[in-house]
Amino acid sequence: MMLTFDEAARALQATVRGARRAPSRVIVSTDTRTLQDGQTFLALRGERFDGHEYVEAAVRKGAAAVIVDRPAGIALDVAALIVPDTRAAYLKLAAAARAKFPGQVVAITGSTGKTTTKALLAQLLETEFGERIAVSPANENNEIGVSKLFLDAPLDAGVILVEMGARHFGDIETLVEVALPEVGILTNVGEAHLEIMGTRERLAQTKWALFSRGAQAVLNVRDRVALQEAAGLQRPPRWFGAGKTDLPKVHEHERGAFILDRQTLRLVNGDRQEEHAIDVRLPGQYNLENLAAAVAGALELGCSAHALVAAIGGLRLPPGRYETIVIEGQPRVIYDAYNASASGTIATLDAFAREPAARRIAILSSMAELGTSASAMHQAVGAHAALSGVDFLLVGGANANDLRAGAQSTGFPAERIADFYSNEEAAKWVREHARADDVVLLKGSRRYKLEEIVERLRA
Repeated sequence: MMLTFDEAARALQATVRGARRAPSRVIVSTDTRTLQDGQTFLALRGERFDGHEYVEAAVRKGAAAVIVDRPAGIALDVAALIVPDTRAAYLKLAAAARAKFPGQVVAITGSTGKTTTKALLAQLLETEFGERIAVSPANENNEIGVSKLFLDAPLDAGVILVEMGARHFGDIETLVEVALPEVGILTNVGEAHLEIMGTRERLAQTKWALFSRGAQAVLNVRDRVALQEAAGLQRPPRWFGAGKTDLPKVHEHERGAFILDRQTLRLVNGDRQEEHAIDVRLPGQYNLENLAAAVAGALELGCSAHALVAAIGGLRLPPGRYETIVIEGQPRVIYDAYNASASGTIATLDAFAREPAARRIAILSSMAELGTSASAMHQAVGAHAALSGVDFLLVGGANANDLRAGAQSTGFPAERIADFYSNEEAAKWVREHARADDVVLLKGSRRYKLEEIVERLRA
């Protein structure tokens, strides 16, 4: 949704310089490497960079206007919007773009599964909206990514599908004030970012802010926070869940979408229930829950149940999620190191336990931002890995000793555990010890860049 220069100036309450040289439209760029002629350069400031240092380069490259909060010392011959803070300005521009959007907005957040749920939902929405879907790319789910999404989305899109991440207390509420979603999907409230949030209560409060502006809630029927807080919503939620056993019963006046198994979808609408035959080809039990969330969200947006059923068999996971990689002369690799939490790692290990292979080798790096729970959670993961049937376990990262201790607490032999202090070491171990009929799992926090192991095995 492009804004006119005057709309942008009003939204920002900016001081305007060089108005006579202003472009008619404001197409925002924050990166001089990709800036195109006629765009407006917004000088963001981060922990390791300051966009104001690149303003003159942006102008030389063809920027028609700039948005800055530190104009002193910058010689400009283009229009400028001067604001108190450029990061806040980006959000204000996004909010102005959102106000012009006539379609629907769906927001997804949660401790795990939000990117996968977003990808599955985007594919399901094609049954109703075709290509008229704007989706936040990869994990661009902070205020910068969300702002970019709304400013880049076409006006004729039927749906904007936005992922919202939270690393600090209150982050989701800030994004909701911009996005004003009609539908909000909360995958779960787990342990991610506990180190920064401080407590589970603050984490839950941050996630629950997804519904602070009245979004229709789509909730996980197994999530403790959702079950506790649902009664306080303005409208009854639509529930989702997976599995045949221990599904909490939804109330008579509520609705739900439940993947009972890989062949059965149950839809509930009050006292009415219907079951559909489906063909789920996604790996892992945990992805059944992500799929159920996507189906529930698609139904909330008016998609036909029969169209969704037909689409389920062709769904694909996004890159980095339980991705099978075949390398000539090497064992098959399951790459699932886009990110990691304790619950997510345990779910991945359960899926890995069902992989057909001569031997299963799990390479686990540490998880991040777990605070005082880090040691206990890593020990729990190590123990689960040992009990899940892996034959060898490689451990690395800051909590490698806890992973090892957890595995050994179950009686897992010490000689079948190896430490790795770099991805090169892990790749070397695989080359020297693994066989072509083995399967190797790579799972860990994004900060450890386990994709480097794949790169070295390919070299």
